Amino acid sequence: MKDVTVPARKFLRLLDYLKHIGLDANAIASRAGLSIARLDGLGEDDPISGRQYSALYKEAVEQMQTLKQPLPWAAGVGSEAFALMCHCMISEKTLGDALAIAARYEKMLYPMIGHRVAIKVEDDEASLSYLIKFTERGSPLAPEHWDRADSQDTVAKASGLLIWRSLCGWLIGECLEVSRVEIAAPFVNAAYRDSLTHRFGCAVRFDADDNQFCFPAAQLERRVVHTTESLREFLDNTIYQLITVDREPSSTSAAIKSLITIDLATGLPSFTAVAKQLHMSESSLRRRLQHEETTYQQLKDEVRCQVAVDKLLNEDAKIAELSDFLGFTEPSSFVRSFKNWTGETPRSYRDKVQSLQSAPS
Repeated sequence: MKDVTVPARKFLRLLDYLKHIGLDANAIASRAGLSIARLDGLGEDDPISGRQYSALYKEAVEQMQTLKQPLPWAAGVGSEAFALMCHCMISEKTLGDALAIAARYEKMLYPMIGHRVAIKVEDDEASLSYLIKFTERGSPLAPEHWDRADSQDTVAKASGLLIWRSLCGWLIGECLEVSRVEIAAPFVNAAYRDSLTHRFGCAVRFDADDNQFCFPAAQLERRVVHTTESLREFLDNTIYQLITVDREPSSTSAAIKSLITIDLATGLPSFTAVAKQLHMSESSLRRRLQHEETTYQQLKDEVRCQVAVDKLLNEDAKIAELSDFLGFTEPSSFVRSFKNWTGETPRSYRDKVQSLQSAPS
């Protein structure tokens, strides 16, 4: 996957906002490995790595939290409250279960964080509403004079829906299919409307009674395909991860490897079971894997190799224990497979790595 980029103007807008709310933009940029002087020398549309924007946003939110005000932008991404909510969601099996936990969590913290989500299902359609108690203009995080002062209510509500749509997509390993979007705030301009229409993939209506997006209720049954381990990477680079959900095709292989990892302790799932968990026919799943130039067996081997290496090096696991944990009928089969994966036996592999770690620098 190619690196996702963000235009320089988004960096400059964020830094300008930080100055308006009284934070040290230069220090924040420096902590993110950026130079404002160099950014100023770029054209507005010059592309910069999305990872750098993610790093800048994370540093910015950490400093915004010191003002002890509810974060009105992007559903609180980057905040401690958002991270803790994600940790609560990740242990749930389906998207519907995860969203139910998120709704309970944010309802409880609503007086403190100023926003919350709610899920509603009617017939075959589900809706996710994002409610926000926006701070008044002129408050610490809503300055009078900046380029979005007149549209801040609309931006806050729309950005919250965008983040929740992307978060749902990350959880299930594919972009959520949104059928309609309603923003309970005024129309800003045609360019902003067109941008939202492109990102949601459907028409967007402003001045609505509810701030929500709607999608097929069947998607609530989609399996959460991530683990606490992948959540750590997500929280380290949240904005980048969410941007990629919108811009890059979802990797079926990555979703399958997450499912295998989740179920490994209770046995390797069958191809039929994986297809069912992903709500796909077996033939459709095979076509997807062919397009990604891999097979289910290769994905199982990749996961088992990664787990075997981790347990050999970090848990000093016994060969027989590893063989049984990874679903081999006997230790000799595991040893042969490990040698095919790495070119060495498990014991020689561990000895070699440990000797390098202990060697003097």
